[in-house]
This record gives sequence, C-alpha cells and structure tokens, in this order.
Amino acid sequence: MSVSARCSARWALTLLFGASLTACGSFDSASNRVANLVTPYKVDVVQGNFVSREQVEALKPGMGRQQVKEILGTPLVTSLFHADRWEYVFTLKRPGVEVQSRKLTVFFNGDLFERAEGDEMPTEAEFVATLGTRTPKNKVPVLDATEAQLAKFPKPATVPEPADSPVPTPPSSYPPLESSTR
Repeated sequence: MSVSARCSARWALTLLFGASLTACGSFDSASNRVANLVTPYKVDVVQGNFVSREQVEALKPGMGRQQVKEILGTPLVTSLFHADRWEYVFTLKRPGVEVQSRKLTVFFNGDLFERAEGDEMPTEAEFVATLGTRTPKNKVPVLDATEAQLAKFPKPATVPEPADSPVPTPPSSYPPLESSTR
C-alpha cells in the first residue's frame, strides 16, 4: 500500500469517526427532546399510619394496649428497648407537592395508656382537603366560545324527530339456548 493510500485511509477513518460522533450528538439531543415530551407516571408514596385529631382525642388514660391499637391501628415502630411506647409515623410523598410527615408517640405505664406526644394532627376533613390540592403543571385552556366565534361555523342540519311510532313489545318467551336433543 502506498503512502498516499495510507494517508487517505487515515483521513477517511478520521472523517468517519467524526461523523459518527456528530450523529451521536444529534441523537442525544433528539432523544432528550422526546424524553421531555414523555413524562413517566409518578406514584404517590404513603408510608405508615395516618392518625387524625379525632383518633388522638378518643384516647383516654387507663385504656389497655388493645383498645389503643383498635383506635390508632398497629404502630409502625415498636422497640424491644422501649416496650412502654409505640411510634406512629405517617409520611405522604406526592410529585409536585410538599412531603407530609407526622409523628405520634404513645406512652404506656405497664399495659395501660398514659399519654400521647407528637405533632399536631389534622382532622380527617383537613387531611382529605390536602389530598385534592395538586398543582397542575400545565394550564387547562378555557373551553368557552363566544357567540361571535360560534357564528364562524355552519349550523348543523336539524334531524326531524320521528312521528309517534308504536314501540314494539318484546317477545314473551325466547328460544332455548341449547337444543334439547344431543
């Protein structure tokens, strides 16, 4: 192979390599544009037990552990080292909304409820109201048209209503689904 052929082969390889890098760059920008158009579904993550203010107010000193469990549910955290307390933790992570996190600690004296400490718990109505407050990413366009905008389009042809025709009565019996002879 001559020197000029080697040199032109090197140039061809260099140009081919450069073209492939350019193609990768354009593919990357195109794939980024497509990825920005398609957004994956992001799931709400709920962890723990939701405890409402009404549930906390239902707790009375002297209640047994089973009664407390019936009101609040099974605790999320119980410790072998702290058998006299239960931890109720609730976390709600939703895309586009601030994370909600609440903690309630229930203390026992032996097997009897003593006191509860923790965050201010919302009422059930307040909590439900926060579930519907998602902030939409895109504005929904107004779908009302003015009379002037509607006048631009031809009116649809009216279909005459049928005259009072008698409604056929359904048959009183139907044929059997399977034949009686096999």
